[in-house]
Amino acid sequence: MSFPYKKNIEKSMKKFYDSLCEKNKRRYAAIESEKLSHGGVNYISALLECDPKTIRQGKKELTELELDITGIRQPGGGRKKVSVASSHLDKLRHLL
Repeated sequence: MSFPYKKNIEKSMKKFYDSLCEKNKRRYAAIESEKLSHGGVNYISALLECDPKTIRQGKKELTELELDITGIRQPGGGRKKVSVASSHLDKLRHLL
């Protein structure tokens, strides 16, 4: 199979792949192989140095994956609303 990606892209893909946890490696490899259709599994498995079974497992996981809309942050995480922050500032201004 001819190589559809340039060498610098392949290098970036491999570097990114190596930074992922096992679960995300499988899923990333599966997505990349889907982009290439015929021969994609063999090309990506050679490029990322993973077993074709790993890519097939990633494809299975992606089809069974349910969208998690809860997000990553814990409740109360993140920046406070302006109204809450300004009320705290008002209290501090009285001290000055």
